[in-house]
Amino acid sequence: MSSTTKYIFVTGGVTSSLGKGIVSASLAKLLQSRGFSVTIQKLDPYINVDPGTLNPYEHGECYVTEDGAETDLDLGHYERFLDVQTSQDNNVTTGRIYQSVINKERKGDYLGKTVQVIPHITNEIKDHIKQLGEKNIYDVVITEIGGTVGDIESLPFIEAIRQLHWELPKDVLFIHLTLIPYLATSGELKTKPTQHSVKTLLEYGIQPDILVCRTEHHLTEDLRKKIALFCNVEQKAVIESIDASTIYEVPLLMQEEGLDEVVCEQLNLKKSEKPALKKWKEFLFNHSHPEKEIKIGLIGKYVELKDSYISIAESLIHAGAKNKCKVNIEWIHSSKLEDEKCNEVLKGLNGILVAPGFGSRGIEGKINAVNYARESNIPFLGICLGMQCAVIEIARNVIQLNGAHTTEIDENNPFPVISKIEEQKQIENMGGTMRLGAYECEIKSDSLLSSIYQKDLIKERHRHRFEFNNDFINQFNEKGIVFSGINPKNNLVETIEIPSHRWFVGVQFHPEYKSTVINPHPLFVNFVNAAIDFSKEKIELISETQHS
Repeated sequence: MSSTTKYIFVTGGVTSSLGKGIVSASLAKLLQSRGFSVTIQKLDPYINVDPGTLNPYEHGECYVTEDGAETDLDLGHYERFLDVQTSQDNNVTTGRIYQSVINKERKGDYLGKTVQVIPHITNEIKDHIKQLGEKNIYDVVITEIGGTVGDIESLPFIEAIRQLHWELPKDVLFIHLTLIPYLATSGELKTKPTQHSVKTLLEYGIQPDILVCRTEHHLTEDLRKKIALFCNVEQKAVIESIDASTIYEVPLLMQEEGLDEVVCEQLNLKKSEKPALKKWKEFLFNHSHPEKEIKIGLIGKYVELKDSYISIAESLIHAGAKNKCKVNIEWIHSSKLEDEKCNEVLKGLNGILVAPGFGSRGIEGKINAVNYARESNIPFLGICLGMQCAVIEIARNVIQLNGAHTTEIDENNPFPVISKIEEQKQIENMGGTMRLGAYECEIKSDSLLSSIYQKDLIKERHRHRFEFNNDFINQFNEKGIVFSGINPKNNLVETIEIPSHRWFVGVQFHPEYKSTVINPHPLFVNFVNAAIDFSKEKIELISETQHS
């Protein structure tokens, strides 16, 4: 049995959060730069069917693909690095595997056999892994195995990839990411945790071909020799992964270490010219050599765990580099704005971004932040619930609809300016039932949105159950509010603007899901540019005041 697609599996050892996703994305970027078509998938060992119902404190951001899959946040890294869309096939959980097997058993697909982990669960895992390769559009499929080797939850995945190596010996490669800790008391890097991690893998029947070693200090040649000797790998296959100042440096560090060279050699991939990564290096240069600096306030209710808003944070980094500007994010808990005066917390900001979210906690703080941005004429961007908060604030304070709210929070409020989408009203299950994935949006000519996108029709990704209530459109129009983006099929309001404001945009969709290193999202680029202009005006005003 042979395959035209090569499969690379990335496992982790010693501890979690070593950066398997970033190493996988970095390797994919290097192979892509050599001319290979590459995709990355994530196998998650938790039993949830997808992360859609997980609290962001538990799992960070839930990333949404173009085809409407709620996935692990690592898929966001994959898309940001590769500038290639992922899909439902790129993220598989234990829950999805078991659900599929149980559905087949109920239909009688197994002909009365006893359904077991081996072969039924492992076969299902292998089928999912090979789906991307069997479409014959990828030269290389990189698969990241979630969790840490030794975790009981990941054992079926480890067994499945062991079997795949047996079936496709020339087309499968194992990369193991591990930790080389530094003991300050002795001033030494220690290899023993890595040795134990590889030993655990060997007990499961897997010999890693390449070791990527996370470390705070450079590995000496002697240490590399020792690791190679005790872990049965070539010395050149011991790859140092030293801490970087930004995740976007990692592809260049991996290139210096020769990770892509070793992979191409071991998989017998015809090596092209050494990747130049010209655009990537231009982005990094702009990111590390900013000509100006601004401060954006990110208002949310999960700010203690910044991974909850990771796509927004990365989009601001992309937009900052495009504008040759350092964007400093001020992480502000929305509940803080309910108890304190907004001007005390928000003064000094050059832009305000009200983030997505669900539930009542902190929503009044978000509404207060919108009010401050609107009345102070500070550049404002509201995303999803952030747009809905803008609608509520305008309804209450501009149109004078006292008590206006969203029915998500108050079902019996007198002015439900935000209400549940019609098709959502009969849905009871919470998982995977929101308005998900890419939908079209027609842009009104002569609007701010039109000048930003330079298009009449766009497609953006969504993740919501509630929408603007079109019964109130005329009242908003009378106060000068512009609905600049409308879904052409169901007349759903996608965006709002205040033309009299210097820069005020609310969007029902999630632009952060489509921003990449090579193609920063125009909405974020324009927002950051507006914040830069606002900062300049403030500096000029202060200067004039001092000289008068």
